[in-house]
Amino acid sequence: MNDPADLDLTIVDGYVDEPAHFGVPPYISTYPRFAAGAAVDAGVDPAAITYHTIDELREDRSRYRDVAEADLFVYVGGMTVPGNYVGGTPAEPDEVKELAWAAEGTSVMGGPVRFGVGEANEGATETKRQNLDYDFLAMADIEAAVYDLVHSGLEGFEDRYRDNDELDRWARKGAFLIEQHPDHPDYLICEMETSRGCPYRCSFCTEPMYGDPSFRSPPSVVGEVDALAGHGARHFRLGRQADILAYGGDGEAPNPEALEALYSGIHEAVPELGTLHLDNMNPVTITEYPERSREGIRIIAEYNTPGDTAAFGLESADPVVQEENNLLVTAEECLEAVRIVNEEGGWRPGEEPGSGPSLDPNADRLPKLLPGINLVHGLAGERAETFEHNKQFLRDVYEAGLMVRRINIRQVMAFEGTEMAETGASIADDHKQQFKKYKREVREEIDNPMLQRVAPPGTVLPNVYLEYHQDGTTFGRQLGTYALLVGIPGERELGRTVDVAVTDHGFRSVSGVPYPLDINSASMDELRALPGVGKQRAGNIVVERPYDTAAAATDGLDLSRFCTATAHERPR
Repeated sequence: MNDPADLDLTIVDGYVDEPAHFGVPPYISTYPRFAAGAAVDAGVDPAAITYHTIDELREDRSRYRDVAEADLFVYVGGMTVPGNYVGGTPAEPDEVKELAWAAEGTSVMGGPVRFGVGEANEGATETKRQNLDYDFLAMADIEAAVYDLVHSGLEGFEDRYRDNDELDRWARKGAFLIEQHPDHPDYLICEMETSRGCPYRCSFCTEPMYGDPSFRSPPSVVGEVDALAGHGARHFRLGRQADILAYGGDGEAPNPEALEALYSGIHEAVPELGTLHLDNMNPVTITEYPERSREGIRIIAEYNTPGDTAAFGLESADPVVQEENNLLVTAEECLEAVRIVNEEGGWRPGEEPGSGPSLDPNADRLPKLLPGINLVHGLAGERAETFEHNKQFLRDVYEAGLMVRRINIRQVMAFEGTEMAETGASIADDHKQQFKKYKREVREEIDNPMLQRVAPPGTVLPNVYLEYHQDGTTFGRQLGTYALLVGIPGERELGRTVDVAVTDHGFRSVSGVPYPLDINSASMDELRALPGVGKQRAGNIVVERPYDTAAAATDGLDLSRFCTATAHERPR
């Protein structure tokens, strides 16, 4: 029998991406935190718990020693939706297996990896789970498995789901783990669970496998936020739920009172709050309960930080696909839901709350809360007309003068236990060429003009974290849900933050210059990036410097939204 007080525990985070849960850096998911809290609750000394990300192990293989020497090694990971990632690279099957081989103590794996393991961006069916050589696979909650495994003296456990009382303890007790994350404290978002499960049964989604929604109370979530803040966290995303509007209710109808308690409580717990964003919002809730939804959206937009995105699972605007896959809203209903979120959340800081979608071309901040649109392809019933239905819906949104922050187009992934897997309905390969053409058209015809509407030139993006260099440009993002990728001229020091003013737009990214830009010290590349300047005028500005004002440098071109001029003594 192993004494819990004598156990050494190592947790490796291979990263997760689920329909209602994100854990690729700069996010840290709930799984490693809850598993650490469960171990502490079972008697393990927090000082004996080591946490590494898979990227840390890649960078320094000496860290494998922590895996090898641990009495208990816990691996968490798994992707049930595909994605492209900048902040980290999810673990590949060979890496997951190598970790098991390295472990000399007891090994257990859990998280969405229980649905299968595959290439990071392709799915979770490439490698059979039973071939990964772990002692145990947690087919329910990995944190419950860790708790029971420690209590059993590492002899075993029965798969089970934790209850909310356990979660309250484990969430707080595991908060310390974030201090071991390489992005702590300034560039780390803590993914927060408000509920899990879903009352609806879309054909492809894994979330209903958790059953009907089970909500944590506002004091429970706020208590965890408070504990995380005590360890340096300032950035949070309420992402672990199928529908934020249904929080604290019956799983379907909005509960504005619970949202008020949740959001105001988080503000009280973190006076120096950096980021408060969300992820999923179900458009069917808005169409079924429009007035209560408006009230809930107003509360969220009051307390959140700008640039927030409520992801809508429209999935398909084709009525045939909707019928065959138990989808919840028609294109017309989703358009109305988009309109309501725009009306209640589309205002910008400095404007009147609830003043409607702000299309001001001189706006200097992102809107508080906008919808995102998720479109899934390869579903049962998909046909050539499906692509036209989807494009027409997106055109309708744009032509109505509305805004969406993000359009996510992806191929479906079918998992064991979902209706998709049972029917073998994925037909993504049938329309491969059409899919590529359609995706390109959406990016060109909708994404680019929509992004100009959401973030017109001169929009200021505070605290853009600089992540990597490419072709003489430095790229970075703000912390937050679906943050914009920002390109800045020149190769700048990475790992720090700068304020950026938007100058130009791609399909899903923007270009910008540091804000405010000093006209007397700006580089040629920075000056050329300013709207209307170009190479010739930038050269003239440099030759004639210094200037007393930015306006004096630009020959009538108004760049006041981008530039200042510091005082310089003119050469004699």
